[in-house]
Amino acid sequence: MENLIIYAIAYCLGSVPFGLILAKIFANVNIQNQGSKNIGATNVLRVVKQYNPILAKKLAIVTVILDFAKAALPLLVLKFLNYDLNLLWSVAVLAVLGHCYSIYLFFEGGKGIATGAGAMIVLLPLEVITAFIIWFVVGKVFKISSLASLLALLTFIISSFIFNYNMEIINTHAPVFIIAFIIFYKHIPNIKRLIFKEECKVI
Repeated sequence: MENLIIYAIAYCLGSVPFGLILAKIFANVNIQNQGSKNIGATNVLRVVKQYNPILAKKLAIVTVILDFAKAALPLLVLKFLNYDLNLLWSVAVLAVLGHCYSIYLFFEGGKGIATGAGAMIVLLPLEVITAFIIWFVVGKVFKISSLASLLALLTFIISSFIFNYNMEIINTHAPVFIIAFIIFYKHIPNIKRLIFKEECKVI
């Protein structure tokens, strides 16, 4: 029963749409009706920038931090309390699932990059750092958020086999693949736009 409560909290916390809330409170705009209609930081930046460029950057940064923290902080607490690593991996998956399929938004949601990074920084920090470097470089060069995120995701998967081939205790890469699949699936519209060179840049 205790585990089920933890799982429910992880999913409900992951479901909190911080980008949507911040944009509504501070910019009085509904980002679900504009731009890519996504609740993540990129769409917060894209939509709010039309009204207030300075505010847009601040809200986007705060959105990333909060989406990151809603996975990282619960996992850090559970890790500090010496909960089993199998439970931690389940919480990580549920946090990402909550963000991408939020119970508060009728199972709509974001793309899962920031929340996924928040979860993985606790469980596979070296892999996240490696993926972040790729994300930063690709983002700077091409200025396409989805491309940077997808290449960072691929880097994360590959590096997980390089740095943690045996996956201590859980002995499987299944949670990594589940999280990666959720994020990849949410990016399918972006992938289609990338193929047809229609994906918008973030300037």
